[in-house]
Amino acid sequence: MKNIHSFHIPVMGIGFTIDSPLKVAQYGIDSVISLVDDILIEKMRKVYSEKFEVPYQEISDKVDDFRAKRITSYLNFLQEQTEAKFNQLKNITSVKSKALKEYVDMLPEYSALKKEFMKLTEENVDFFTVKDWVRTNLKMGAIDVNIMTKVDKANYQNKELLPIEYNDAHAALRGFADSNLASSLVLSAGMNPRLYSYISKFNDFFPDENRYIKKKITLKVSDYRSAFIQGKFLAKKGLWVSEYRIESGLNCGGHAFATDGFLLGPVLTEFKENKEILKSETQKLLMQALNEANKVLPKNEFALKITTQGGVGTAEEHSFLMEEYQLDSVGWGSPFLLVPEATSVDEKTMQKLAKAREEDLYLSNSSPLGVPFNTLKGNTKDAEKQHLIGKKRPGSSCPNKFIALNYEFKDTGLCTASREYQHLKLKQLDTLALSKNEKKQKYNAITEKSCICVGLSTSTLILNNMSTKKTGMGVAVCPGPNMAYYDKIVSLRAITDHIYGRKSMLTRTDRPNIFIKELSLYIALLEEKVGSIKINFDQKQFRSLIKFTKNLEVGVLYYNNLFKNQKQTFVHNKEALLNLLAVEHEKLVLIGLKIEKL
Repeated sequence: MKNIHSFHIPVMGIGFTIDSPLKVAQYGIDSVISLVDDILIEKMRKVYSEKFEVPYQEISDKVDDFRAKRITSYLNFLQEQTEAKFNQLKNITSVKSKALKEYVDMLPEYSALKKEFMKLTEENVDFFTVKDWVRTNLKMGAIDVNIMTKVDKANYQNKELLPIEYNDAHAALRGFADSNLASSLVLSAGMNPRLYSYISKFNDFFPDENRYIKKKITLKVSDYRSAFIQGKFLAKKGLWVSEYRIESGLNCGGHAFATDGFLLGPVLTEFKENKEILKSETQKLLMQALNEANKVLPKNEFALKITTQGGVGTAEEHSFLMEEYQLDSVGWGSPFLLVPEATSVDEKTMQKLAKAREEDLYLSNSSPLGVPFNTLKGNTKDAEKQHLIGKKRPGSSCPNKFIALNYEFKDTGLCTASREYQHLKLKQLDTLALSKNEKKQKYNAITEKSCICVGLSTSTLILNNMSTKKTGMGVAVCPGPNMAYYDKIVSLRAITDHIYGRKSMLTRTDRPNIFIKELSLYIALLEEKVGSIKINFDQKQFRSLIKFTKNLEVGVLYYNNLFKNQKQTFVHNKEALLNLLAVEHEKLVLIGLKIEKL
């Protein structure tokens, strides 16, 4: 069955979408929750159990396999409660039911479901016919989960290393696998072969004879080659990738996994043109693997979805992406941070986000994962970090240890944002014979790391009146650059109206086109790379810069042709788009000349 909506709400941070399914699933909207923080997950189960008057029994960290068990319990709880809400919506006592009206009103005008419902009500059919139609046709939104594959810390018990199955990502996977959910596992942050192999231990990820897969796999990728490699790896294990979710490398929220200059438009075209090859090649490997493992062989071909997310901001862009690239869904992230009915953001943070402009949103090096991280200037987690630096006690107490992945000083691992790691690293820095300026640069690089695994959960704690005694009040938030153009806190209905072009929630008229914005971000990154080149740089760095520049040149040519050939979309500002593209190209040419002189 096709999606009810043509958009989904991607995972945002650790806590911002932690309970989104409870808020939006009854309206047929898909959303994704993070499985990083089992501590927060357990707290949320307690909060909602009390709210819904459901018996709650704590799963303490003294219980064997507590991380997986907490996740399973929360996911089962989410499913039970969202289904109860959805069933309540379907169990109408009147055609004018408020919840039913909200469900239908939010659907796009082109929705076959909406048209059918309108026809039924216009024809004044009897109430029981409408009720029967509602029960048969309405669909609940998916409760999908996200695992960052690289956040897979090993764990210990009584100083003894536990088996790999107890690693953080492995345990989170098991928590999802053991749940009652029939939904998707969204894998992000690149390939983790051991984790991917572990998926094959769970029957729910394998198809039945009718191709039904209870727990589907979605890969979040930013280029075709990586998708193909990962898809084939999983197929050889008998595992089908049901969806490839293409995310803009830079024009997105959270961690920014920049490509080598591959832009969203050309990447989406490559997926569109090669979808059948991707499908047939991986399916061939899959069937061989299933056969060799004596597993059920499905009768028919598998379905394959291609979706995208990152930087979309208008109804025009949304419909263009859907139609031009034949997509199944488009993800809307950052704008939903201003929708209290969909996400969990505390009031102060929401106000800061609403007021944010371009200069307030930037890529920082604050993530302990060592990947550029989208940050809001003036966020309270950074203020907390600066306060500790001022007291000459840099670093976090590291209460959660989810990103304790550096093994330089300790076999059990330390987080580079922790006080312990930064103390040892700064002690080491004191022994180095460096100039005052070099020491300052290294000092700043060490202390810049922020405790995001706590900061990205704090907003949810504050919103739900939970204790922050252990974690502190500092909130980290990670909106994409697109956040600059949204300045109003709006309802769920209002944002769906915006997505489907019924109304606009934008008050600014200077928001750049999705493709132009991403291009400008990549050109700025290239300029930064060239500017940071040392005198004694090697040929590998030089070749990398040349490759990056050539890929951007290909992207500029692609967009030039795309905009010129548009007969319906972007026609009202075609000249302006071409002029902006020319400006960005001129910048690229100048950077190219600099590279040639290196």
